[in-house]
Amino acid sequence: MSEKEILTINGQSLPFQPGQTLLEVARDHGIPIPTLCHLDGTVPTGACRICVVEVEGARNLVPACSTPAVPRMIVQTESPRVVAARRTILELLLASGNHNCALPREGNGDWTDFQLQVQAADDTDALCPAWGDCKLQELAYAYQARADRYPRTDKAGEPPELANPMIVRDFSRCILCGRCVQACNEVQVNRAISYGYRGSDSKIIAAGDRPLAASDCVFCGECIQACPVGALVEKKARYTWRPWKGEKIRSTCPYCGVGCQQWLHVQEGRIVKVTGVEEAEPNRGRLCVKGRFGYDFIYSEERLRTPLIREGDDFREASWDEALDLVAERFKAIIAEHGADAIAGVSCARSINEDSYQMQKLFRAAIGTNNIDHCART
Repeated sequence: MSEKEILTINGQSLPFQPGQTLLEVARDHGIPIPTLCHLDGTVPTGACRICVVEVEGARNLVPACSTPAVPRMIVQTESPRVVAARRTILELLLASGNHNCALPREGNGDWTDFQLQVQAADDTDALCPAWGDCKLQELAYAYQARADRYPRTDKAGEPPELANPMIVRDFSRCILCGRCVQACNEVQVNRAISYGYRGSDSKIIAAGDRPLAASDCVFCGECIQACPVGALVEKKARYTWRPWKGEKIRSTCPYCGVGCQQWLHVQEGRIVKVTGVEEAEPNRGRLCVKGRFGYDFIYSEERLRTPLIREGDDFREASWDEALDLVAERFKAIIAEHGADAIAGVSCARSINEDSYQMQKLFRAAIGTNNIDHCART
């Protein structure tokens, strides 16, 4: 590695690739730098300023997520100046809305009147639905930020948007990090949400500041997974799921043949939440509306659990052997009387390639007909 590709971070001489940011170089070498707005795979914005670092010779602290690495640069990631700046930024963010984290206050660690007011406004006896799964809360603890150092903004009184079956948008908890906008526009490319208004009135909007249901949102939920606070939460998991409860089981999405990898969050034997596996192919954390939200059908009382055979106007339960034998016998009888072309098959266009191959082979090779199609054309 030539001298031109070396910089120094916290006293360590480290190699880097041209085009890398300071954040990427630090992460490659196991040096932690906190972030709130940074979203892997998207254009860095430097919006939250939590990742600021001190560069020798620079007048101001610079955001590591958007600052290119330069040969012979000397960087400090946890200097007193950096720590003080991060603590101030965190305290300003905590004052920007309904961030009722259970953080120590001046004098004691009890809940404040503000926290009790937020609970009443939320009509719940629980803390923020993202409590325990909130990056802002985690960093506030790490940097010993106080939630009462600055006066709270008027945004704390904004009501949440509940006018859809999937997502709660709580504007009072939004820190305008922009991760949801990047997840929607750069990761999923749905372009349903964006920034709106200016200055202190800035907020994340959809379709000219209308509810999500009136926008181009397809409810993939990628914005929920990207949100580092409690501004976007899944309705079905709200106040019921906490990261330390139950277990996390990796699985493959059952809905189509893409093979998206999922984390099933299971409590007391039931799935309560689904998230994408961000480090896994092929989806890299992305899921569609079915993969993320369509999991509770498996507990439906109307779900068929055994094959049914019609007898007159009613159905009776049967074993798989009896049901398959009956289908095979009927097929043989139809072929014997009317020929193989009297039978047709429709395969699922979203099934895996192997299943579609087996289906067409069954009809062409075993039954003897080319009457095979898939549901994308029906």
